[in-house]
Amino acid sequence: MAKHGKKYLAAAEKIDRNRGYEPGEAVALVKQTSFTSFDATVEVHIRLGVDPRHADQQVRDVVVLPHGLGKTVRVLVFAQGEGAALAREAGADVVADDDETLAKIQAGWTEFDVSVATPDVMGKVGRLGRVLGPRGLMPNPKAGTVVQPQDLPRVIRESKAGRVEFRVDKTSNLHVPIGKVSFGEKQLYENLAALMEAIKKSRPAAAKGTYIKRITLTSTMGPGIKLDPAQAQSMEAHE
Repeated sequence: MAKHGKKYLAAAEKIDRNRGYEPGEAVALVKQTSFTSFDATVEVHIRLGVDPRHADQQVRDVVVLPHGLGKTVRVLVFAQGEGAALAREAGADVVADDDETLAKIQAGWTEFDVSVATPDVMGKVGRLGRVLGPRGLMPNPKAGTVVQPQDLPRVIRESKAGRVEFRVDKTSNLHVPIGKVSFGEKQLYENLAALMEAIKKSRPAAAKGTYIKRITLTSTMGPGIKLDPAQAQSMEAHE
C-alpha cells in the first residue's frame, strides 16, 4: 500500500469510508479535503455494471457541463475549404488544413485538448491514429467530434465551454473531470448532476442488473469520497 503524507492522512480523517454520502455533502467534502497548493481538479470515478468486452455494452458519450471545467480548452480542427474557413471564424485554436500541420502531428505534436474533423478529411486523419488514439484525441462520430462543416461552430463553442467526453475503460470504470476545487459548491453540484444525467441516458440496452455500482468523488491527490449511488442518480441540476 502506498504511504501517504500527513496532509493526505489529515484530509482522509474527515471522511467516513463506510458511508455513501449524499451528493451535496460529498461536494462540500471534496473542497474541504483538497490540500494541494494548486487549484486541484475534481474528478468522478464510476464503476458500471457493464462488460466492455462486448460491443453492445460500450458506454461512450459527451456531456456539456453547465459551468465548464475551469480551464482553457485548445481546439484543433481537421477540415478543408469551407469547413476550414468556418472553423477559423468560430475560434478554433488550430486549423489543420495543410500537410505541414499533419506532418507535425505525425511527428508527435499534440498541444491541444480536443480535435474535431469533418468527414471528408477522415482518410488523412486516420493515418494519425497512432499519435492521437492513445491520447484520446482521435475525432470520432460517436463522441460527436466528426461533424459536417455547418456544425463546426457549435462543436467548437461547446468544446471550449466544457464539453467532456466519457467512455468506459477495460475495467468497467469511467473517470470524468467535473471542474476545479475553486468552483462554488453549487457549480460542482450542477456539473455532477449533468454528468449523472448523461451517464444514465447512455445505459446500453444489453446492460443487465445494477448499472451504476459505485461512485467516488475525489480531487487531485486527495482522498476518495464515496457517494450514495441511488441519491446520485436522482440528482436535479436546478437545486
